[in-house]
Amino acid sequence: MRSIFYLLDSAPYGSEKAFGLLNAAAVSIRMDVAVGLYADGVFLALAGQDSQALKVPNLSDIIYAYPEIRFLAHEPSLAERDLLSQSLTERVELLDEELFLNEVLASESVVIL
Repeated sequence: MRSIFYLLDSAPYGSEKAFGLLNAAAVSIRMDVAVGLYADGVFLALAGQDSQALKVPNLSDIIYAYPEIRFLAHEPSLAERDLLSQSLTERVELLDEELFLNEVLASESVVIL
């Protein structure tokens, strides 16, 4: 397997899905790794997150810790949540529906947690 696409469709905080997915992506960096942020997963793309009150790690820091991982945000999901006017992390690429789906289909393996 040479490429893997991890799909995050749940909010980054409130469950361990995002944390687990990001760690799985981190240990996969010998491959071509992409993390797709879809539905509530797009909240991870927001810049300036502060998770101290939740007493959990700041998951957006992982975006900066692993430059080998591509982070792709589903633009329609951002629009549905009125997040397009928010400041987004600069490492996150915005993709429309067609480009996002093309990235999923181009990967040899897709993991949805």
